[in-house]
Amino acid sequence: MCLAVPLKIVSVEGNQAVGEAAGLTQKLRVDFLPDVRPGDYVMVHAGFAIEQLSEQQARENLACIQEALDALE
Repeated sequence: MCLAVPLKIVSVEGNQAVGEAAGLTQKLRVDFLPDVRPGDYVMVHAGFAIEQLSEQQARENLACIQEALDALE
């Protein structure tokens, strides 16, 4: 099973970026999304930003992930 996670871009340097969600940061590659900028939301899979999202889409995805985690408790 594959899982992509929405992250908010904190910084971009070349084809590398730092994304954040729930207070955790992750280094990632933005090769597939060359126009991504700090403040943008992206879906990240296997360390690569694969799709740009609106803030609303990112929040909905994060809420779904949290709901699944809560169901496991």
